[in-house]
Amino acid sequence: MADKAKKPQQRDRLPVAGDGKGIAAPIAQTRLAGTIEHGGRIYQLMVEAVRDYAIFMLDPNGYVASWNTGAERIKGYSAAEIIGQHFSVFYPQEAVETGHPQHELEIAVAEGRFEEEGWRVKKDGGKFWANVVITAVRDETGALVGFAKVTRDLTERRNAELKAKEDARRVAASETANVAKSTFLTAMSHELRTPLNAIGGYTELLTLGLGGPTTPEQLDYLERIRRSQQHLLGIISDLLNFSRIEAGTLTYDIRQLSLKLVIEGVVPLIEPQAAAKEIVLKTDTTTHDCLVLGDRAKVDQILLNLLSNAIKFTDSLGTVTVECNESGNTASIAVVDTGSGIPPDKLDAIFEPFVQLGRSLSSAHEGTGLGLAISRELARAMNGNLTVSSKVDSGSTFTLTLPRAK
Repeated sequence: MADKAKKPQQRDRLPVAGDGKGIAAPIAQTRLAGTIEHGGRIYQLMVEAVRDYAIFMLDPNGYVASWNTGAERIKGYSAAEIIGQHFSVFYPQEAVETGHPQHELEIAVAEGRFEEEGWRVKKDGGKFWANVVITAVRDETGALVGFAKVTRDLTERRNAELKAKEDARRVAASETANVAKSTFLTAMSHELRTPLNAIGGYTELLTLGLGGPTTPEQLDYLERIRRSQQHLLGIISDLLNFSRIEAGTLTYDIRQLSLKLVIEGVVPLIEPQAAAKEIVLKTDTTTHDCLVLGDRAKVDQILLNLLSNAIKFTDSLGTVTVECNESGNTASIAVVDTGSGIPPDKLDAIFEPFVQLGRSLSSAHEGTGLGLAISRELARAMNGNLTVSSKVDSGSTFTLTLPRAK
């Protein structure tokens, strides 16, 4: 039975001549032939003009009786090749074996119309996703004279829908993963901060001599412990902030603020670090306040990170300058250093997460490599940006730009 299903029946076709209109002989003997001819030239022109739909007629037994340009374009058969063949040739083999084509006609006869979407087969064997509508055609007495069949190729639309669903699934999975990661890092942050804060507190008590007299050597050890404690706290904060940014859970309090006041508030925090390396720390602000729209805490965080990096990568006796400028609809803070500079091919990479130039097992430039990535994301979330220009052996300039307050 399967072998017979693979070869749909084909009826002999008449040559195009006279009143036959190219209709297969068995079809010409039915009322369908007269129905097709009745529309005349107007019907033919209308159907032939349609290229996006396959529009054709079937006789009562499912044999193709007419064929338009759209059908040839979509299915690949010419009229001479397909007229007279059974319409089951358009179906996958498994559908033919289960009798699905005939089932469609039965429903169309019983209900007047059948519609579905499913796979159909072209002449070359390729499949396409089709919307199919089969309508039973009856004469004035109600007798069935055949079927009108309209097929539309929806492959591109279906692929787009599947891609959209897959993208939505990925986004949902990513959001779930980000929330889980953020929750984990928040819990981990709390668990790690508690003992680290205790370490810092007891170190401070010992440094103040509350545990008894301390020697200069012991004070040096205590200072090393304190710096290590602060460094670990910084790493934990970076990881937590980066996780919150990725998960979209970080909130912003956008208000009018003065970049001049930001500089005046942050620079004193970094002065001890600059003094320890004998780096000259300068501020060069305009006479204006450089009023912008931003989150004060986030702007402070960005500037503190930029200043820390500048001092970290600038040799002793170097210079770090903080500038405030206004231009058009924006105002900016620029941090200029006389450090080692950044190679041109690395200017974009330094803003990628976990990337840190000069990192090695013995490098003194320790850190997570998240500072600049976090800072740029914070700047962009405030409708600003963080950019860099640099020249090797001449230093770098990092510029935080924010929209000016109207």
